[in-house]
Amino acid sequence: MYLVLIAWFYVAVMMAVAEATSPVGSVLGALVTFLLYGALPMGVVGYIMGTPARKRARLAREAAENSDANSASASTSGANSPNISAANSAVTSTVAPDASCETAGDTLTSVRKEL
Repeated sequence: MYLVLIAWFYVAVMMAVAEATSPVGSVLGALVTFLLYGALPMGVVGYIMGTPARKRARLAREAAENSDANSASASTSGANSPNISAANSAVTSTVAPDASCETAGDTLTSVRKEL
């Protein structure tokens, strides 16, 4: 992955140097050449090529969180486990206030004031 980005960076720098040292070129043109032919495409390609690594890291982080949660629940299942399990079931069974698709029961109709 990095080899492609390094090679692309080298080509973009050489294009920018050629633009800057050309008799009809300018430093501003070299900067624009480097940004449009180098930095922007390298950023996009680097992001796309890094997707599998980010996915592996995310899955590993989720697996670690799940194992931590499982070990924490196993370590707290001592003498007072019925109280903890009842509290956990009460917390997980609640529904968010806006989760249902029903309209509010106490809607007000707008009334115009007559003059």
